[in-house]
Amino acid sequence: MFQQLPDAVKGILIANILIFVATLTQGNLMYGLLSLWFIENPNFGYWQFVSHMFMHGGFAHILFNMYALVAFGSPLERVWGRDKFLFFYFSAGIGAALLHTGVNYYYFNDAVNQLVAAGVSRFDLMEVLSSGKALNISYLGQYVPIEVAQQLQGTFFTPAVGASGAVYGVLVAFAFMYSEARLMLLFFPFPIKAKYFVPLIVMGDLYFGITNQNTGVAHFAHIGGALLGFIMMWYWRRNSFNNNRWD
Repeated sequence: MFQQLPDAVKGILIANILIFVATLTQGNLMYGLLSLWFIENPNFGYWQFVSHMFMHGGFAHILFNMYALVAFGSPLERVWGRDKFLFFYFSAGIGAALLHTGVNYYYFNDAVNQLVAAGVSRFDLMEVLSSGKALNISYLGQYVPIEVAQQLQGTFFTPAVGASGAVYGVLVAFAFMYSEARLMLLFFPFPIKAKYFVPLIVMGDLYFGITNQNTGVAHFAHIGGALLGFIMMWYWRRNSFNNNRWD
């Protein structure tokens, strides 16, 4: 079965597995270098907009993403060709990273501005963060709600990892190409058509993202990947470009 996978899907799968294995022995180094850090964190590097797609936070995380890649990406690559699939996949992943970073930047600066307005020194605050030290949440809670201080610290120190953003783009493309396909998934007790399933999970991410619930999931990265996937599929279909192969 592995030999039958198309080239791009197979290559992405192998790269993710190899990097995941490497993190089991060199976790601190790998996460520090390849995860997507907040843009003002000293660990941030522009290559992380791509490299974070090959990092995962655990076995269940990589298992779900790679299963989705194989299940939904393989039929797309067989229709589009290797190069077109790679372009789509990495565009969706980078789009996910950009939206995630932009939303984090907004939340971070909103929290900083609230603290500064309450009398906390911006310079001292950034000095502590840049040094890598944890914030005194209880102390900052005297000036702003605890959730604001926690949001500030979590945004600055928690990196994003995973292929989920790119995979969400693939899911959107699959729903475009095979809208009537019925999917049977663990958390749905009955088959549901792709054209209904994909919008449903994106709406779930939008809800959790807007309500800013601490789920440990980069919801806006998922939305970013889905959004870029939708834009590309809409443009390709509108311009009769969706039927062209890139070999």
